[in-house]
Amino acid sequence: MNLPNKLTMGRIIAIPIMIVIAYIPALQSFIFSKVSYANFINFILFALASITDFLDGYIARKYKLITTFGKFADPLADKILVLTSLLIILVQNQKVSFGSFALELIPMWGFAILLFREFAVSGVRLVASQRGEVIAAGWAGKVKTFETMIAIGFLFFFGLHEGIAITGLVLTYISILLTLYSGIEYIWKNRKIIFESI
Repeated sequence: MNLPNKLTMGRIIAIPIMIVIAYIPALQSFIFSKVSYANFINFILFALASITDFLDGYIARKYKLITTFGKFADPLADKILVLTSLLIILVQNQKVSFGSFALELIPMWGFAILLFREFAVSGVRLVASQRGEVIAAGWAGKVKTFETMIAIGFLFFFGLHEGIAITGLVLTYISILLTLYSGIEYIWKNRKIIFESI
């Protein structure tokens, strides 16, 4: 197994570890302010995993170490890492209050949009690959992924300060809008593949 694939595997292994950490009772106490040990550790794991996301692709392209496993596992690891991190924060049911009005840090409907987009994109890519076509990621999808990763970093520290919570909230809603836009753009660009048999 080459280095890029090892980095990808490390990212995949980090995902169940993050889930276990989120459920350990002893780690629910606060390390500082209102940030739990669990969220702090999971932030570190998420940050390290995100770094490997950029490294493995760069190394694979530069040294021509691209493999079939890497093509399959790398995007899968990215999606599961992001969705798992969001789910960990979502179940904490945190909200940002603006007087008598409150917004969820991660609304369930927003998470559903993220899920739908990922399933739709994966489905289109599967159909395209069966036809021998490769669909490259668009700029909107890349921006969405990067922006969502930044948002998750803020969300893990939502209890540190109200300003961090509000920043995380704003970034999350921007991420949802980018997800919606990139999903619509992706489906529209590949509408011939999707609707050819209708």
